[in-house]
Amino acid sequence: MISIEKFEIFGREIWIAVVFEEKIDGITFSLDGYKHLMERTNSLKAFLERRKVSVNLVEEKTDYPKIVYNVLIGRIENEDVLEFLSFRGVTPFERKVYEILTKKIKRGSVITYGELARMLSTSPRAIGNAMQRNPYPIIIPCHRVVLKSGLGNYTPKREYKQFLLEVEGVKGWTS
Repeated sequence: MISIEKFEIFGREIWIAVVFEEKIDGITFSLDGYKHLMERTNSLKAFLERRKVSVNLVEEKTDYPKIVYNVLIGRIENEDVLEFLSFRGVTPFERKVYEILTKKIKRGSVITYGELARMLSTSPRAIGNAMQRNPYPIIIPCHRVVLKSGLGNYTPKREYKQFLLEVEGVKGWTS
């Protein structure tokens, strides 16, 4: 199933789509309209299916997009929503990275790939790969992981990472 809703934040529309069965299997969002959201949704569906998670994109209205939005605007802590995530199709390593990131790096903060790698006794490249494969953006705050010299990459656009950090009040990494 999929639940889609449009919100406004900082004078911009944000479309949020949540793919779910019993729990959330994936999240995607767009600052570039509904058509772009559907492109992102198809990419998410393909990603989940490669990971052996069956996806049915029949629309059903739920509170899931509103929950994601409330995390984005700071009404709900990221950590408090972990229980809604299925973690189906996520490797044990990825889950460990996502849970540590979500519990330790709070709204308004950032951490470098290297610092997070040291926390988990792994490499910055492994952290970057896990961030790139995050099926739960906004809830699992991969946007809070940055290069020591700047923002770093973000799927689908670096501008989205900058926007998310600005919404969270992070100034130093967004200029």
